[in-house]
Amino acid sequence: MDPVRNPYAPGAGQRPPELAGRSRELDAFDVVLERVARGRPERSLVLTGLRGVGKTVLLNTLRSQAIGKLWGTGKIEARPDQSLRRPLSAALHMAIRELAPRHRNPDRIDEVLGVLKAFALRGTETAKLRDRWQPGIDVPAAAGRADTGDIEIDLVELFTDAASLATDVGTGIALFIDEMQDLGPADVSALCAACHELSQLGAPLIVVGAGLPHLPAVLSAAKSYSERLFRYQRIDRLDRIAADLALCAPAAREDVEYEPKALDLLYEKSGGYPYFVQAYGKATWDHAPQSPVTPADVRVAAPEAEAELAVGFFGSRYERATPAEREYMRTMASLHTGDAGDMDAAVPTADIARALARKPASLSPARDALIKKGLIYSGERGTVAFTVPHFGRYLRTQP
Repeated sequence: MDPVRNPYAPGAGQRPPELAGRSRELDAFDVVLERVARGRPERSLVLTGLRGVGKTVLLNTLRSQAIGKLWGTGKIEARPDQSLRRPLSAALHMAIRELAPRHRNPDRIDEVLGVLKAFALRGTETAKLRDRWQPGIDVPAAAGRADTGDIEIDLVELFTDAASLATDVGTGIALFIDEMQDLGPADVSALCAACHELSQLGAPLIVVGAGLPHLPAVLSAAKSYSERLFRYQRIDRLDRIAADLALCAPAAREDVEYEPKALDLLYEKSGGYPYFVQAYGKATWDHAPQSPVTPADVRVAAPEAEAELAVGFFGSRYERATPAEREYMRTMASLHTGDAGDMDAAVPTADIARALARKPASLSPARDALIKKGLIYSGERGTVAFTVPHFGRYLRTQP
C-alpha cells in the first residue's frame, strides 16, 4: 500500500489519527471546565501511567478542550535540574495573554503582569549577569506581591491574582505540567499549597499534571492532604476494542481493512500500548501489498517495528544507564520471565539483592539513579518496576 498515505503516527507526544479509548477522560474534563467556570468546587487533575500510554497526547488534548472553552492556558515540561519559577512564569504569561483581549480593564491586566514579573525575577537575583533571565513582560515589576523568595508564599499569591482575571471574564486558567514527577520537593510542596488555597477560595485556576505511576507518592510526600487535593486518573493500555479502533478507523478513511486474525496478532504484539499500536500499525501498512491486511503481513512487518522500538524507544533509554545500572535492570528483567511480569509488575528489591549476592544498601545508588533517570519507579516500599512497558522483554534480548 502507498506509504505516503500511511495514517499511523508513532511519535513522542504526537497525536494519533484516532484518539481511541480516552472518551471517559475527555468527557470528565469537560465537566470540570464547566463547573470551575460556574464557580463550582472542583479539584485539579493528575494523570499517571507508564511511558507510551499517551499521557502527553491526552494532556495536549485536554489543553485544546480548555482553549475551546476560552480558558487561558499554559504548558510546561518539568525537569529535575530546573526550578519551577521560570517555566511556570512563561506558561502563566501565555495564559494571561489569552485572557487579556476579553478583559475590560487593561490596567488590571498590567497589575497582574507586574506581579508575574516580580515572581519571575525573584529567582534570578543571585545569578550571574549572563545567566539572568528576562521574562519579556513589558510592565514594571510589582513590589510586595509574590516576591518574597519563598516559592510557596509567592505561588499562592501569584495564582490568586491570576485567577481573579479569569473570574472577571467568566472562564478560568488551566496550567498543564508534563513529567510532573521531576519537580523538586520545594516546588511540589508549593504547587500543592497553591492548589489547596485556590480550592478553598473557589478560584478558577486548575493544574493538570501528568507523570509516572509514582507521582501520587511524590505529591503525598510533599503534602499529606494531596491525596484529597487532586483527582487521580490512571492512564493504562487500551482494551481490545479501543486498540482495534485505533488501527481500523484511520485505515477505513483510506479504504483499507484488516482481517480479524491480523488484529488479533497486532494486539498480541502491541499489548494495547498506544505507542506500540502506532508503531506496529505503521510498519504493517508499509509492508502490506493490498487490502485487507492479513496476519502474514503483520508477521513480515513485526521485525521492522521491533527493530525501530529497540533503537528509538528502548535502546535510547538503555544507553543512558551506567554498567552498574544496566546490571540492576537486567536482574529485574530476569526475575520476571512471564508475559504478565513483562508488562509492569513490581519486583522486590530484596530479590534483586539476593540474585546479585549483594547487600540491599549497596544497590541503593544504582536504584536511586535509575529512578532519577525515569527508567524505574517505586510504587510501593521495597519494590521497583520499569517505567517502560515491555522493557523487561527487551533487556532479556540484550547480550
